[in-house]
Amino acid sequence: MGNKTLAIIKPDAVSDGYIGEIISMITKAGFKVKAMKMVHLTVNQAKSFYEVHKERPFYNDLVEYMTSGPCVPIALEKDNAVEDYRKLIGATDPAQAEEGTVRKLYARNKQFNAVHGSDSDENAEKEITFFFSRQELLENYPN
Repeated sequence: MGNKTLAIIKPDAVSDGYIGEIISMITKAGFKVKAMKMVHLTVNQAKSFYEVHKERPFYNDLVEYMTSGPCVPIALEKDNAVEDYRKLIGATDPAQAEEGTVRKLYARNKQFNAVHGSDSDENAEKEITFFFSRQELLENYPN
């Protein structure tokens, strides 16, 4: 079994109609979807999920953005999942992102940047369990 990471298709990419394109890029890059759902985060859920950033100047804007509409959290599995997914999505600022990355193709700007990706194996585990119960994670499918 490979490592896991959490992807979130953020509210801007959902409202812009890019769910299918982004999932297609993810699966073509060799990731296995282990769990997925659409949710509309409450303010408390968003504050809890992004608590690590609560001292940062962008925290309140981030919470407001992530509660502005539905998002799609996806638990992914692949060897080297965290690093490979971060390469696939590109830099936070789409203007700096490499050609062909998710953010270069689908992000509006640095704040509305289409997708989230875990930044470490440890955070991936925490983030996945934030959104998905053990029962929802399809551990044995596909092998």
